[in-house]
Amino acid sequence: MIKDVASLNNVLKTGNTNEWMKSAEIEGDKSFGISELGQIAEPRNRSFSEMLSNSILEVNNLQKEADKAIQNLVTGKTKNIDETMLAVEKADIAFRSMTQIRSKVIEAYKEIMRMQL
Repeated sequence: MIKDVASLNNVLKTGNTNEWMKSAEIEGDKSFGISELGQIAEPRNRSFSEMLSNSILEVNNLQKEADKAIQNLVTGKTKNIDETMLAVEKADIAFRSMTQIRSKVIEAYKEIMRMQL
């Protein structure tokens, strides 16, 4: 975990950011697992890479749901245009948010690379 400038410098020198990302934990971000019996298990800390992967999968699922809603509307399986538009808007907002977060992460990375240590 990066605790000071020296540890950040070490990560940047070794280029071993993948190992650091695996061990990085986001405080306050807890997820509840499901036990084998279907009960809610204790919360656990998730790594940054897990959180990022889950977010991307969530956006992908919203886009698939929107596509399915559009397909159902076009084929006549449903006539509820409100639900279709809601699904499309959810997918659009999620995708735009993910794009903005991606841009901010890239900006932060570039800023760290410009830092003089």
